Amino acid sequence: MSNSILLKIENKIAFITLNRPEVFNSFNREMALNLQSILDDCETNNDVRAIVITGGGKAFCAGQDLKEVTSPELNPGFKKILEEHYNPIILRIRNIEKPIIAAVNGVAAGAGANIALACDIVVANQKAHFIQAFSLIGLIPDSAGTFFLPRLIGFQKATALAMLGDKISAEEAERLGMIYKFVPSDEFEETIQKIAQKLANMPTKALGLIKKTFNQSLTNTLEEQLALESKHQIEAAGTEDYAEGVAAFIEKRTPNFKGK
Repeated sequence: MSNSILLKIENKIAFITLNRPEVFNSFNREMALNLQSILDDCETNNDVRAIVITGGGKAFCAGQDLKEVTSPELNPGFKKILEEHYNPIILRIRNIEKPIIAAVNGVAAGAGANIALACDIVVANQKAHFIQAFSLIGLIPDSAGTFFLPRLIGFQKATALAMLGDKISAEEAERLGMIYKFVPSDEFEETIQKIAQKLANMPTKALGLIKKTFNQSLTNTLEEQLALESKHQIEAAGTEDYAEGVAAFIEKRTPNFKGK
């Protein structure tokens, strides 16, 4: 496995670091395929109950490595880049039934921004920025940017950001509802650790069902969503963690969730 992606697992949390800092963690084919493989491992590893994706060095991710797409020898072509690199990454992020935090430590541009926005919870360093940089080189947003961004901040604002390629500060991203929160640089790592640890200690099956139910709300009718809530609530009520949560509430103690 290449060191373009680093993985550390501790205290039930998988810390995934995009690790090409010399090119602001921009994606080439090797890095994209490595990330998919690591996400697959995290999905099936019962010792992992929360996932954090962050960037090494100063950037979160600058999107696609343009040297790759302009190289006659290396360029896989946009069809392969989208269908084999970015689309599978986005689908894995949304379909893994474990909470995924984007810890945006620096600039998140292009596909890098949209990979972050596809995560369940986005926390940004106060120094971070988000840029829909595609139009600046004659492209359109990909990596589900056209799907998530309008739903997060509204059609008008999303269209403007996609067309103009404005740089959005972490503080502005929170104000718009694009991300969960921004935090001062000196509190960033501690905040990520606390949120990830809280999620890792929570009832994992319920968190996964929340994610599945929210996913389908993007296309369901009200009637369909109510039926889905019923289905998933019944499933959640049959878990060991639900029984533990109720028992802990009655006994006035802290629950010990096992993720089962």
